[in-house]
Amino acid sequence: MTGMDQERQRPGALIPVGDTERLLSRVEFQGLARVPAEVEWFANIDNPRTRRAYQTDVSEFARFVGVQQAEEFRQVTRAHVIAWRDDLKRRQLSPATMRRKLSALSSLFEYLCDHNAVPHNPVKGVARPRQAINEGKTPALSAGQARRLLEAPPAETLKGKRDRAILAALLYHGLRREELCGLTVGAIQQRRGILHFRVHGKGSKTRYVPIHPRAIGLIEEYLEAAGHREDRDGALFRPVKNNATGDLAKALSADAVYLNVVLHHARRARVYFAGLCPHALRATAATTALENGSDIAKVQEWLGHANVSTTRLYDKRQSRPEESPTYRVEY
Repeated sequence: MTGMDQERQRPGALIPVGDTERLLSRVEFQGLARVPAEVEWFANIDNPRTRRAYQTDVSEFARFVGVQQAEEFRQVTRAHVIAWRDDLKRRQLSPATMRRKLSALSSLFEYLCDHNAVPHNPVKGVARPRQAINEGKTPALSAGQARRLLEAPPAETLKGKRDRAILAALLYHGLRREELCGLTVGAIQQRRGILHFRVHGKGSKTRYVPIHPRAIGLIEEYLEAAGHREDRDGALFRPVKNNATGDLAKALSADAVYLNVVLHHARRARVYFAGLCPHALRATAATTALENGSDIAKVQEWLGHANVSTTRLYDKRQSRPEESPTYRVEY
């Protein structure tokens, strides 16, 4: 038996890999071993929008306290965080913005705690501003407005069929527009005999949302007219014309959903108002589900919220204008 064979059989020994596999050099190994946990935390944020937002917030804190090297975050104390929070107040930032910035910083320190880089999270125990009212700023449509919007696209054209299916996907399922644009044909899947959307949400989390019967019909009509039903890996919602590139197989963009579908048909249906956006359709779905008796924990899971406090922003059951004492006053 050769020395190498003996090494292979020794318990705990490293097993040599094939010559075709690339191995880290000693310099690369040592370099990665020295990567600070602070840098690892940032590299592990998958969503590019979240990464940009967190980078902005954490960089702002670092400038405020004078952190220049990643390792210096380990010297941060609660007093530093309180001083930054007070500076945010002085700048008169909104409570929501201040909470987001403190949450980004807290996320970093939670990661450092988990990796034994710091003994505790200095953001914990720092009071954060409260939401002024327990209701989100995103407006919601009434049931009548939602019906008019769903019926606004013409039912005879390919674009009309697509837009009806898009509006149904938003209004019946509370999808974010990025989630809607990310749907493939194969994302429509049978689970226990029920058709579901496989939705890739924030934080690279996947959830399965049962598809409303009316939405199924509209999507089937659209796929039949568009002709890409068998392209399981291709985008579900696509452009119907593209004079610039001629590429009709790509996914419809989030901006196109906003401008060419939601706003366009809201104006046609005369339900447009300032602040109307695709997120208003998500708010409409959540509000309607809660008003019709859905459990708030189920709605949280349905929407893909990490925290139920976010779901509560859509709960307008205590502020329905038609139930105001105004309408009980008679003279």
